[in-house]
Amino acid sequence: MLLKFQNHLNTNLSFIKGKKLLLAVSGGIDSMVLVHLCHQLKLDFAIAHCNFQLRGAESNQDEAFVTHQAELLKIPIFNERFDTQTFAEQQKLSIQVVARNLRYEWFYSLLANLNFDYILTGHHLDDSLETFLINFTRGSGIEGLTGIPEQNDKIVRPLLVFSRKEIETYAVDNQIPWREDSSNASDKYLRNKLRHDVIPVLKELNPSLLASFENTVLHLKQTQSLADDAVNHLYQTVVNEEENLTVIDLKKLLKYRNYKAYLYQWLQPFGFSDWTAVYDLLEAQSGKQVFSDSHILLKNRGVLLLFSKQNTTNEEVYWIVKEQTEVKVPLKMSFCNVSDISNQMSNVIFVDEDLLEFPLTLRRWQEGDVFQPSGMTGKKKLSKFFKDEKYSLWDKANAWLLCSDDKIVWIVGKRADERFKPTTNTTKILKINFEA
Repeated sequence: MLLKFQNHLNTNLSFIKGKKLLLAVSGGIDSMVLVHLCHQLKLDFAIAHCNFQLRGAESNQDEAFVTHQAELLKIPIFNERFDTQTFAEQQKLSIQVVARNLRYEWFYSLLANLNFDYILTGHHLDDSLETFLINFTRGSGIEGLTGIPEQNDKIVRPLLVFSRKEIETYAVDNQIPWREDSSNASDKYLRNKLRHDVIPVLKELNPSLLASFENTVLHLKQTQSLADDAVNHLYQTVVNEEENLTVIDLKKLLKYRNYKAYLYQWLQPFGFSDWTAVYDLLEAQSGKQVFSDSHILLKNRGVLLLFSKQNTTNEEVYWIVKEQTEVKVPLKMSFCNVSDISNQMSNVIFVDEDLLEFPLTLRRWQEGDVFQPSGMTGKKKLSKFFKDEKYSLWDKANAWLLCSDDKIVWIVGKRADERFKPTTNTTKILKINFEA
């Protein structure tokens, strides 16, 4: 197995040679064999162990075991404890999801702070088969049926070419110690049910199951590659990327019979999972939206708008002092005094400078904001103005307000406030120009 591992690294994973590696080690047989192999090849690595504190004394014993083995081999080790149960309750997520998030957030922080190049995990071929079956039972696109990827960003899984049986044989032959996780014996989790009850039957029906699975994955990956080419080609035609915004042209998209498949491929990386709701957006009225944990997908007339939830905050405020003649952030604006009003355009307003209270501010809109639209005698809520103007959620979130004290001077690029309009009594006319 050591020779096969070395050849695999040389042939397929040569990019990790000479790099600083971080091995995720639970103390189980897979990760302990990975430690032994890397140690035998004298790779430059350290160990990272997570104690999720879910199995009482057993979790602490795992931590002590891994620490002891690292000391025996003179390998640097990093230990971290997580109050996983509390995190899961607070975030209303499953233990498995929270544990995975905590684990990889910590691993990546170690990479960033201590200059490691890659994270190595002990996933093997049987793990990949289990992942395939889990995704198959839950419903998945092609990418969910290609097993566990050998590399995903900075995460590398060099044992995917080995079966669980090969790893067990190597551990016994080389007297490698390991810890058994008692939770692996429980059928509480779907993965364990497949491991204990389903896969043994499949192996009985086909003794070459793992070899057949490898061939199937190879064919699926080739099919996935063809699909990726088609998806990327159509993306150039149908999707327009603007600053912090992705616009999907539905008229162009719906010309294609497999439009749902294209949408799935484009949106899946952003965490969307309710595909019925996503597909229903295509026929929905403007304003309908679907959420993932990180993004918003909004129907706006003939397009779908995709943007990050972080881009909908309204806490940004920028100050403009009286002496300023231009602003470059967050918008490009210029200020100058003029003798008369001319060139009336949507990106230019003229105001009575004496009515302004400096410093002016540029900010996002807030619930309860009101202004007096130019040409009107009464005030109007911004929320009502946005509705009348058919602003999308994206439009509202990205509107900028130029304000004097607590009064709105201009919905920048859209509508000025009547209260600051120059009159025959005005002595200082300030021209404000917005460069769209």
